[in-house]
Amino acid sequence: MYTAGLAAAGTPRLPSKRRIPVSQPGMADPHQLFDDTSSAQSRGYGAQRAAGGLGYPASSTSSQAAFLADPVSNMAMAYGSSLAAQGKELVDKNIDRFIPVTKLKYYFAVDTVYVGKKLGLLIFPYLHQDWEVQYQQDTPVAPRFDVNAPDLYIPAMAFITYILVAGLALGTQDSARRFSPDLLGLQASSALAWLALEVLAILLSLYLVTINTDLTTIDLVAFLGYKYVGMISGVLMGLLFGKTGYYLVLGWFCISIFVFMIRTLRLKILAEAAAEGVPVRGARNQLRMYLTMAVAAAQPLLMYWLTFHLVR
Repeated sequence: MYTAGLAAAGTPRLPSKRRIPVSQPGMADPHQLFDDTSSAQSRGYGAQRAAGGLGYPASSTSSQAAFLADPVSNMAMAYGSSLAAQGKELVDKNIDRFIPVTKLKYYFAVDTVYVGKKLGLLIFPYLHQDWEVQYQQDTPVAPRFDVNAPDLYIPAMAFITYILVAGLALGTQDSARRFSPDLLGLQASSALAWLALEVLAILLSLYLVTINTDLTTIDLVAFLGYKYVGMISGVLMGLLFGKTGYYLVLGWFCISIFVFMIRTLRLKILAEAAAEGVPVRGARNQLRMYLTMAVAAAQPLLMYWLTFHLVR
């Protein structure tokens, strides 16, 4: 008993062991407030990444494939494509109706040889004999094959050059007061307005005289635009040699453009008389001749009107 008492008094009492039940895999800890789902999410994300590839879920790819495989979406795509094609065709038809793009290609079918010959013809029209436009299967040949054919390349380039030369001339005339960028726009709009007025006046005259001719509006723009070549030359000579050079060069080009327009337009406006080979003396034929003379005489007047203020 004494030994037992010593043992009880000198030896410390060990804590009693309590058996804790082992938690089952599917059971949560009763003392845990929230469920630990990190391992499940990591396992699910890894599965999606492995299935989808490149770190993207496979579900999005499958949904896109399902959308593309949907017959309704395919029908909508086909309907949209047909609408786009119909709209493009409608726009092309309307553009060709108001702006004949196919015809404009003919007027820009030029090359360097043609441009050189045409400029020589505008400067020296007195040396040219054959003014007939060549045809191939009832269609006029391209300008690069016929120097008598009208083109829009030279008038367009001459118009742009005229605006630049006008700006240069205005810049040399006390630039602090006279020159401004607005003057270039005013010069261009004035030249375009006179050109449009010329075309409308000629078309109205042809309608009133009831002349049957193959002269189109684009032909008129081309023929009337050739005067810008003489205007450029006159202004440049005026800048280099003063008013004397301006009047000499402009006077030469005025006579040249008058002869050029007479010999060119008489075959267009007097088509019936030219086809018969003999002059037709009559009231209508005289009106056509007067109209041709008026158009040709208006070119030198406009050349002077649009350039005289550029040379001081």
